[in-house]
Amino acid sequence: MKTNYSYARQSAPALARKAKKRSIFLLALMAAAGILLLRPLPLADKLLPDWGIESKKNVPPVDKLHPVVAAKQAELEAAARKAGIPILITDGLRTVEEQNALYRKGREDGGSVVTQVQGGDSYHNYGLAVDFALKTKDGKVLWDLKYDGNRNGKADWMEVVALAKGLGFSWGGDWSGFPDYPHLQMDFGYSIRELKRGARPPETASP
Repeated sequence: MKTNYSYARQSAPALARKAKKRSIFLLALMAAAGILLLRPLPLADKLLPDWGIESKKNVPPVDKLHPVVAAKQAELEAAARKAGIPILITDGLRTVEEQNALYRKGREDGGSVVTQVQGGDSYHNYGLAVDFALKTKDGKVLWDLKYDGNRNGKADWMEVVALAKGLGFSWGGDWSGFPDYPHLQMDFGYSIRELKRGARPPETASP
């Protein structure tokens, strides 16, 4: 039986270099996995490949909120009003052009950065998300996470978030990478990658 001595003939420095390269590669993989776990879903979708996702052709553009999202939005407004917290839905369906205009803020245009995703990479673009704000009795609109307008000792914003979660919404404020506090969405288990390739939740989907 022949013995392969090629590995044994390698010098100690060469073996050390190979071991170092393997360690760096493993660390890079672990770091990438950590980024995908910590970043908001839309960004993670952009980093992942499209393997196994079928593209659908001739899919009509989304022109309204998903009916379940619209119904749950109405329920949320009613529940918040009953709790003494008037809210305003500031955004629902958003076109790709509108999304790109928001993305330019704080980059090409003036002002602060308000979103990390471009057109097609937001659940708003598929009618699956809404944004809300608080309304005071005199009609002012607030984005104040500590405001207690109903004077029950709790932040109105977080009371609305709790009501929304009870209705099946997920909250952008839970994102660790770039929290989006006004954002509420129902993805019905669909990723941005799937939506971009034409998949759509059924109109009778459960949140």
